[in-house]
Amino acid sequence: MILLFTYLAIALLISFLCSVMEAVLLSSSNTYLAVKLEEGVKTAGIMLRLKQNIDRPITAILTLNTIAHTIGAAGVGAQATKIWGEAIFGIVSVVLTLLILVFSEIVPKSIGTRFSKQLSIPAGQIIRVMMFVTYPFVILSGLITRLFARHENEQTVSREELSVMASIGRTEGVFEEKEQKIIQNLMRLKSVSVSEIMTPRVVVTAADENMGLEEFLQKKQFLYYSRIPVYSGYFENITGYVFREQVFEKLAEDQVHLRLKDLRRDIVVFYKSKPLFNVWETLLDKKEQIAIIVDEYGGIDGIVTMEDIVETLLGFEIVDEKDKIADMQEYARDRWKKRKQKYDLLDTPPGPSTPLK
Repeated sequence: MILLFTYLAIALLISFLCSVMEAVLLSSSNTYLAVKLEEGVKTAGIMLRLKQNIDRPITAILTLNTIAHTIGAAGVGAQATKIWGEAIFGIVSVVLTLLILVFSEIVPKSIGTRFSKQLSIPAGQIIRVMMFVTYPFVILSGLITRLFARHENEQTVSREELSVMASIGRTEGVFEEKEQKIIQNLMRLKSVSVSEIMTPRVVVTAADENMGLEEFLQKKQFLYYSRIPVYSGYFENITGYVFREQVFEKLAEDQVHLRLKDLRRDIVVFYKSKPLFNVWETLLDKKEQIAIIVDEYGGIDGIVTMEDIVETLLGFEIVDEKDKIADMQEYARDRWKKRKQKYDLLDTPPGPSTPLK
């Protein structure tokens, strides 16, 4: 009888440990382990390395678990037959199956999943011991796997997963609502074209580069923008932009003879299909705040500013690719109307067909 319970206890304990280790290995987060490693917990690196080549630890765990089940079932069955006879063998098998199901599968895997963070650090060392014990099987499994499986570097995290994690973090109270939106918008910047947030051509304010500084000052519509595009001859021929504060400085210095083209700065140009992230990156690199957006033929489609991008990132919800660009352009028009009401601008916004006198 003692030998029967010894076989049973050893089988259940080893199987329990294997199931806990398996659940922890599969449930532990690479991010959590990386944070712990940066905090100086060197043993977190053991689990990280195991997860990078997960086939080897899984082989060790499953091998040890299978051996425990096999020896336990054989030992318990043999002892039960010796004590009670073959008639009781069926009942013993049913009881053993239920015990293994509950105490070797359901309970340990629930514990491993529930406490994966707390157990992930010590689990790495335990699994490494298991791999040492079952080393021949680990090597054999690795050889077989290489014959049938192609080696591919799979991503451990994707943009979609980070976006979902932000939502989960908001639900669990880790992030505020605005923080969640910033993370999700940032993850989608590469999939959104600049044309979806630009100010459309019809509401762009621009000035003739031959305009004098005093005349510029008299035009009320120019006073509410820090950077104003300038064109030569006609609107489509935008040659750069002027910085409003620089115009004021030159006027304060009584340099009234200057024209806007004397203060003109080069302006960055992007195609309307350019991903918003790349536009943002380029503007940051060039230390610019404004850019012209053109279509595939070089015609002016609109403008985008760093303010537009920051608004998109911090508060404005980026539309899905199914949404129409026309909706975004309507948003830009509405935004212009709000600015018009706020600053008491002209009743009619200047556009490509409206001469600026």
